[in-house]
Amino acid sequence: MNSPIGIFDSGYGGLTVLKSIKKALPQYDYLYLGDNARAPYGTRSFDVVYQYTLQAVNYLFQQNCRLIILACNTASAKALRTIQQQNLPQLFPDRRVLGVLRPTTEEVGNITKSGHVGVLGTTGTVKSDSYKIEINKFFPDVKVTQHSCPMWVPLVENNCFNEAGGQYFVQKYLDEIFEKDHQIDTLILACTHYPILKESILKYLPNGVQLVEQGDLVANKLEDYLKRHVELAKNISSNCELNLLTTENSQKFDHHLSLFYGEHLKSQSIDLD
Repeated sequence: MNSPIGIFDSGYGGLTVLKSIKKALPQYDYLYLGDNARAPYGTRSFDVVYQYTLQAVNYLFQQNCRLIILACNTASAKALRTIQQQNLPQLFPDRRVLGVLRPTTEEVGNITKSGHVGVLGTTGTVKSDSYKIEINKFFPDVKVTQHSCPMWVPLVENNCFNEAGGQYFVQKYLDEIFEKDHQIDTLILACTHYPILKESILKYLPNGVQLVEQGDLVANKLEDYLKRHVELAKNISSNCELNLLTTENSQKFDHHLSLFYGEHLKSQSIDLD
């Protein structure tokens, strides 16, 4: 039986992380699960996000995944720590669940020159303060300014971000975060949907500001993690296979694949309840 790396997201955004991981580590098998039927997670409470994420993790474990990446900032912010500390030791002590926050937060202090970092994320991610807390663990002197961008995910999912109204909201949130701190020189896209907006964001960024995408950072950190955890890596099947699951209609999911992943593939609908 195959033992793929599980990649979980509340919807489509995690496909941008999957793409980076698969490019860096093409030899492994991957099983992607998007909980599209219950997305978005960004506005939901901590308890609900935890319960939904735990359901997805348990499902992926049942599919023989020994390693799962929460490619969702909201799930990483609101559920990962509890799952790692409470659920895994009791139920799955030989398995691992990793998130997307740490690979970003432990590097961003080495990227900024001014010591002022901006974080753009969903309302849930921003309210959790996870990025601010984690960045300041590694880099206590870095000033972190956060800003929520509630319209960006629907703009991406409806593929209307290039329209005039979409561009308005791209510029609006960027202007607002730089009004909070004009010394920001490094901006983290703390939602896996946001890389789709990269070209639009770059048009409105002040000169000298660096944009930090998570996909490549997560992929590099995962590659290093597997080198350091040889036994875990040995148990991951290596047939270069990719399977996609969604809790929504598979045709609807497949329609978005080319936007987020760049390829036309077929998914399968599943039920987590």
